[in-house]
Amino acid sequence: MDPSETTNNKLWIFGYGSLIWRTDFPYAESRPAFIRDWSRRFWQGSTDHRGVPGAPGRVVTLIEEPGAICWGRAYRLEPGLEDKVLAQLDHREQGGYERQQLPLYFSTVESVTGTMYHATPENVNYLGAANIPHIAQQVLNAHGPSGPNIEYVLKLEISLLELGAEDEHITELAKALKQLVASMARSYTPTDP
Repeated sequence: MDPSETTNNKLWIFGYGSLIWRTDFPYAESRPAFIRDWSRRFWQGSTDHRGVPGAPGRVVTLIEEPGAICWGRAYRLEPGLEDKVLAQLDHREQGGYERQQLPLYFSTVESVTGTMYHATPENVNYLGAANIPHIAQQVLNAHGPSGPNIEYVLKLEISLLELGAEDEHITELAKALKQLVASMARSYTPTDP
């Protein structure tokens, strides 16, 4: 790739959650990318996609963590479509997310300025830290207009594996969810009609 194509005059979007596996906007290019000093956590509530008011699901946001690396996918938007795509993403991420600009890295030396959607603790849907068993139980029980919350976690786990990216929080949560589902299946006793 010509290095001039990754200059900062292009608009790049960084996806670290469902944008990795559910990209429903047009883009000119997609590349694995990472950000520095941020970690992905299932600390944001979702009452519009993976849960409902009164029974929120959990989706990812980022927390600042010096020295951390968070892998995801960067999307370079098609020139002329930036405003349309940003309006679409603003609507999709309206449940507590705000745009933030930061450096996106494609390698240790190649970077661009990108835009991500970040949910801060100040938004009304922020759920905050919880242990993995608690998050897993909440995810297992949550369902919203975009589908079951467990689907979000498992698709994110698969997408990160496909990127070759390790994320201990996601791996632990997916493992806990699979154990809960297996336990439920073992304890299920069908009744005869």
